[in-house]
Amino acid sequence: MSDSVATASLEAAAERRPRFKADQVGTRARDWIQLLKPRVISLVVFTGAAGMIVAPGHMNFFVALVTIFCICMASGAAGAINMWYDRDIDAVMQRTITRPIPGGRIPENEALAYGVGLSCLSVCLMWMATNTLAAGILAFSIFFYAVIYTMWLKRSTPQNIVIGGAAGAFPPMIGWAAATGHMAILPVVMFGIVFFWTPPHFWSLSLYACKDYGRAGIPMLPVVRGARHTRWQIFIYTLVLLAVSLVPSFMHLCGWLYTTTALVLGLGFIACAVRVLLEPQDAQGVSLKGDKAARISFRFSLAYLFFLFCGLLADHFLQAWV
Repeated sequence: MSDSVATASLEAAAERRPRFKADQVGTRARDWIQLLKPRVISLVVFTGAAGMIVAPGHMNFFVALVTIFCICMASGAAGAINMWYDRDIDAVMQRTITRPIPGGRIPENEALAYGVGLSCLSVCLMWMATNTLAAGILAFSIFFYAVIYTMWLKRSTPQNIVIGGAAGAFPPMIGWAAATGHMAILPVVMFGIVFFWTPPHFWSLSLYACKDYGRAGIPMLPVVRGARHTRWQIFIYTLVLLAVSLVPSFMHLCGWLYTTTALVLGLGFIACAVRVLLEPQDAQGVSLKGDKAARISFRFSLAYLFFLFCGLLADHFLQAWV
């Protein structure tokens, strides 16, 4: 889609978008919660908690709760700023048109103040409760997602998800830093796992949401390079992800339970990627079956990350018990 067509689509959508009225001050609480992207928060908090739990030493229970709360708040704050900035394209895309801002239920300036305020609060609280390193990484993660990814990469390059994947990969490092005050190899590897998981996860989604992204003028990989190229990239990244996920095993940072979990889940993800690659397609690589394989791959990717980190935690407790 050309820039002029994309701009016209955004302007038309802006005209159709419901306007916020003065008598809508009593906005429902769930709209403010939705602004925080709670589904994203759940996975971010889980990986952050995993980084904190596998860290050496003992962490005060109250401080641990504050750390989780800060990660949760920071993730939501970045999500709110993302929704504020993306309000124009959200009004065009079918899957985002009902969000609070394009839906006219939350005014733009209040959404921005909400996101910035929570960002500052989360970083200050993390600094007071833990240490400078944890607070610094937390602050950078918010900046990376809200500014580097949302305001720069997302609309400028088809590599937006590859580079932007770092935004969601910081929580394990934050949890580890909060517990120890320093950095080590394992949390960096955990960062790498989430980083390389992100492209095949989001590219699977983008295959069946391609028209939505094209209508909004977002240069996602299938929009710019085509579906066939995207299918190959998903496959390649799942291979890389399997290799990265086994780094803790080769470095003797974990035991057999994690290794087995990583192998089984990694091979399962590769199998999903192969199905995406071999799904019946037309000459341009567009699925003839409604991107059924891509939808399965997307759902599996969510389960993959959750159970992989569950395996890491179970292995940690097993080694501590033995």
